[in-house]
Formats: sequence, structure tokens, C-alpha cells
Amino acid sequence: MLETNVLLDALKIVVTSAIFFVWFIRYDNIKKEFKEYNLPTWFRDIVGILKISFSLMIHSSNKDIVFIGSLGILVLMFGAVTTHIRMKNNFRKYIASVAMLTITSFILLFTI
Repeated sequence: MLETNVLLDALKIVVTSAIFFVWFIRYDNIKKEFKEYNLPTWFRDIVGILKISFSLMIHSSNKDIVFIGSLGILVLMFGAVTTHIRMKNNFRKYIASVAMLTITSFILLFTI
């Protein structure tokens, strides 16, 4: 049980770090991608706010909040993967989204 908690905490840190890195450090890349995909800026901003909010929620001591946060990230990552597939990007371009989808699935499963 202790090993599971340590792994779960590590995965939460990975998710939050990745989201913060992409949405703060590499924000210019996000703006470029959303523009390439003809998605409106208001949608980009909502996605960013939700991802950052959900990533903070997964660190809560309340399992219900962790559940909502991980489910929220899972839904957003599913949308990201679907968008990459719809845009016919090569897998290398969206492997990070698939990884985040997988990691968030584990967080969700072990939180229930």
C-alpha cells in the first residue's frame, strides 16, 4: 500500500509538472498549435485554466476532489489525442498526450 501511495504521488507530480511546463514555459507553442488547428483563443484559454486547475486538484487530500481533477485531465487529454488524430499528426507529435492520458487513468483508478 505504501509503495502504491508513493507511486501515485510521483505520478501526480509528473502530471502537474508537465502541465505547468507546457502551459507556462512552452505557452508560445500552445498558441501556435491552437492557431494551426483553427481553434479559438477563448477555447485555448479555457483548456489552459481547466488543465492547471485540475492538476492542482489531484494533490488534494480529499479523494472526491482528486477524482474530479483526474477525471477532468483525463477528459481533456482524450480531447487532445482525438484532435491530434483528427489533424492526422504523426504519433511523435502526440505521444505526450497519450502518456498523460495513461498516467491520469492510473491516478483515477487508484483514487477510486
